[in-house]
Amino acid sequence: MEENIETNARKNKQRRLRTVILGLIAGLVLVLAGYVTYVIVSYDRIEDSQVLEVTGRANTHPLQTDTEYTAITYNIGFGAYTPDFTFFMDGGTQSWANSKESVIDCINGDIALLKQYQPNFAMIQEVDFDSTRSYHVDQVKLFRDAFPDACSTLAVNYHSAFLFYPILQPHGASNGGLLTLSNTQISSATRRSLPVLDSLAKIVDLDRCYSVNRIKIENGKELVVFNAHLSAYGTDSDLQAQQIQKLFGDMRQEYEKGNYIVCAGDFNHDFLGNSKQLFNDEVLEEYSWAAAFPDKMIPEHFQKVIDYHSGVTVPSCRNCDKPYGPDCFTLIVDGFIVSDNVQPTFVDVIDNQFLYSDHNPVEMKFKLVPSDAQTQFESN
Repeated sequence: MEENIETNARKNKQRRLRTVILGLIAGLVLVLAGYVTYVIVSYDRIEDSQVLEVTGRANTHPLQTDTEYTAITYNIGFGAYTPDFTFFMDGGTQSWANSKESVIDCINGDIALLKQYQPNFAMIQEVDFDSTRSYHVDQVKLFRDAFPDACSTLAVNYHSAFLFYPILQPHGASNGGLLTLSNTQISSATRRSLPVLDSLAKIVDLDRCYSVNRIKIENGKELVVFNAHLSAYGTDSDLQAQQIQKLFGDMRQEYEKGNYIVCAGDFNHDFLGNSKQLFNDEVLEEYSWAAAFPDKMIPEHFQKVIDYHSGVTVPSCRNCDKPYGPDCFTLIVDGFIVSDNVQPTFVDVIDNQFLYSDHNPVEMKFKLVPSDAQTQFESN
């Protein structure tokens, strides 16, 4: 009798334990399903051809031909990438910046660099505001406050739901974009959406876009400044080609109107085509994302600006699977593409030793060719 009682008690205990375990599993499945639903439902692409607000007042005098101007393109890596920072999507370990103070220090360092070089135009990528990964520091405001005599536009290209990955330090919710600063008034600006992945991977691929910023020139034409950040992680070559086709299509249309085109940004390609071989003794398979820029797609009347003043000696990007050092994988992915009525007079990668970002800035000086070249094009 006692044995039966003990056996039944043991079986009842086991049944209760199984019930609890099954209940916990069911609860976890429901939570996971609810979270996945939340992420999918909250994903919402910003509409194409969105008119951007021009913030601030700059010099209203039109740009002049045959006058030298300076432009800098710089991916600031949301203020996280100190030299010791490694990023989980690059094969590293971190998903947040080291601290709020570190973010502010990096942004202040970026601002000091821009003030040192005094560009007329600055095209900045990965500028965060209200993001978990950068401790909710409003980097857009920091830049705008630092340059009170400039106007600016912001094209949002990252507005993700709260991402619970990596588990130990979830990437969280992110908001960021492409900030364009100009010390001559931007008359209008537009955000153009780029094609993105159709799979769930789009959740981490940003809401890719480029901004189109218009600045008046004395001859009645416009300098049209494109600020671009193309896809990298998990992107197939067809999608990359679609993005570049759309970007070049808009650039070509502006040129056919007689306008002057400067396209700057992070192209997420080996901009030279062979810079990864030039900067690294060995190119491992995991760095295959760095495909050569498709030069054959560059339209007639346009060129990459790659005649570096110092030669090909300074990379513009490091892979962040390890802290920065001599064994880091580096290459050039950032730069400028201009129309043939824009005459580059200088270009170089600024050797900032990746102090505040996983990118080094690229500086270009240029002149706008007088309008007789445009008249010749329009008459053909």
